[in-house]
Amino acid sequence: MNRVFVLAGVLIVGVLVFFVGEMVLQQKAIDSASNYQVTVSGEGKVYAKPDIALVSLGVTTTATTVADVTKNNTDKMNAVIEAVKKLGVEDKDIQTTNYNLTPVYNDRYTIPTEVPTASSVMSYSTKTILTGYKLEQNIQVKIRDFAKISDVLAQSTASGANLVGDLQFTIDNPEQYKEQARAKAIAEAKTNADNLVKDSGINLGRLINVYENYAYPMNYSSKAVGMGGGTIDSAVPAPTIQPGQQEIDVTINLTYQVR
Repeated sequence: MNRVFVLAGVLIVGVLVFFVGEMVLQQKAIDSASNYQVTVSGEGKVYAKPDIALVSLGVTTTATTVADVTKNNTDKMNAVIEAVKKLGVEDKDIQTTNYNLTPVYNDRYTIPTEVPTASSVMSYSTKTILTGYKLEQNIQVKIRDFAKISDVLAQSTASGANLVGDLQFTIDNPEQYKEQARAKAIAEAKTNADNLVKDSGINLGRLINVYENYAYPMNYSSKAVGMGGGTIDSAVPAPTIQPGQQEIDVTINLTYQVR
């Protein structure tokens, strides 16, 4: 019986020692992986000209009835769309972004007929009445031919658009420029890794992690024309538009084991 207990105790101790040893080895492996590694970074920039212009064209009208405001607004917006299409803009590049019909109210003051006494104060009563309706409709136009941007702005306002703005320039397919910037960033990161080896004397092992940070090109936005609710003058000259260029920026972090 004593031998059985002794053997059982030895077996239990052996199992405990085995698991403790495995835990120690795993912890050492984790510590080694976390403590003996180095990260280098590189940045790649590519500059490209925008190839797409986006502009918002809108019509806002007021009338006493829903039927009148809808008809007036629709007629003007259809004229704007037709003018844009005549300049070569396709249907797929014209999108309705807003259609908002709201009532218009007005506060009317009523003056009391009684003459106030020395101890009283003249009080006015107000009454809110419905005076009409306001309809605002906007479309976003994508212009692929930059030579026609000024014509689109001029012809749309001449056709009835009295809300024109949010002119933006962007790149239709930035991936091709992103790949170029990534290649530059990786090359710079590898050069920095080589310089680190030369300057510090360490030996780099295998690459264990790659992290990429991509800065999307910012759209240049401008209020091109803000006609408000004023009268459109077709003789107003079209503005000269400068699209400039955009920066595509990619940062690459390379993490190596240290041998």
